[in-house]
Amino acid sequence: MTGPREQFRPENHDNDNFLMTTVVGSYPKPKWLHRARDLYEDDDEKFDDGNFQEAKDDAARLITEEHERTGMDVVVDGEMRRNEMVEYFAHRIDGYEFNGRVKVWGHNYFDKPSVVDEVEYDQEWLISEYEFTADVADSPVKVPITGPYTLASWSFNEVYDSEAELAYELAELVAEEINGLVDAGARYIQIDEPALATTPDDHAIVGECLERIVAGISASDASGGSSDLSDGVPDDVRLGLHVCYGDYSRIYPEILDYPVHEFDLELANDGFEQLDVFTDDEFTKDFAMGVVDAHVAEVESVEQIKENIKKGLEVVPPERLTVSPDCGLKLLPRDVAYGKMENMVQAAREIEAELDAGELDVEPAAASADD
Repeated sequence: MTGPREQFRPENHDNDNFLMTTVVGSYPKPKWLHRARDLYEDDDEKFDDGNFQEAKDDAARLITEEHERTGMDVVVDGEMRRNEMVEYFAHRIDGYEFNGRVKVWGHNYFDKPSVVDEVEYDQEWLISEYEFTADVADSPVKVPITGPYTLASWSFNEVYDSEAELAYELAELVAEEINGLVDAGARYIQIDEPALATTPDDHAIVGECLERIVAGISASDASGGSSDLSDGVPDDVRLGLHVCYGDYSRIYPEILDYPVHEFDLELANDGFEQLDVFTDDEFTKDFAMGVVDAHVAEVESVEQIKENIKKGLEVVPPERLTVSPDCGLKLLPRDVAYGKMENMVQAAREIEAELDAGELDVEPAAASADD
């Protein structure tokens, strides 16, 4: 099952082939949004909740429209309302508290939360964010959501007997939020599990979390039927899993058993050295492959990105390839991030046209081996 992909093809798409283009999630915030946050957090300033909400709305609208200008098929708001991928959610989950900032790498710090009581779903996390973005956008909208394993792994656990037990409880909450997103109209949901790349031996825990999420998704508002992921996943809902850079050979092909339609993987950063990991065993899901490096503040040329896309076609056929950056782009200069996305979309459209014209002879390695 490759999931409900065709619904994201634009009505006026010029090519028969369709390489879906999107972003992973985060995007550089406008400088004035950082200034707005500083004002909001300064007790000496008269910058209240309403002012800050307006600033975040303006930023979300701006970046959503910026994504659409690049021509990408599925957009997000660049996570303009989120300060950090764990901290944001922990503030909205009963059972978490914060005790100060901790150093994570270099000169970077974040407020690592502690679980001090049983976790419970208290308030919606992303539903209003999705509704706002969907109202602003003309294009389909993807919703990135931090997965339960990362929420557990990147927190201090003072309550549960194990990190796995905490992750399983959080999976129930993630399922509840995804239910709300589906009810609100979301059809493309990406679960982010960067911690899987740092502790890959725990891939079985991540798999169990995903099973619990899928089992908890209600099909009551489905537009008809359900996919083969689970009786609870509506046919028109696409689930993806984003995993940051790591030693993929330690989790592949085992992750193919995960109940998701698509894997979004970071490969451009190391020059696609791990590509053969995914050709030794047939890649049976959809492949969202990073074709531009989110860690380099230089815009790759269209021709370079086209060469990168062709590497993805060594793994899966065009109808199962999604083209994206390696990871979130929030640490790049905004003009660089935009240039990368604009060139990425152009490269994808040119590859589609070349496929239509029969100018590219590409076939996934596993398929060739079976012939």
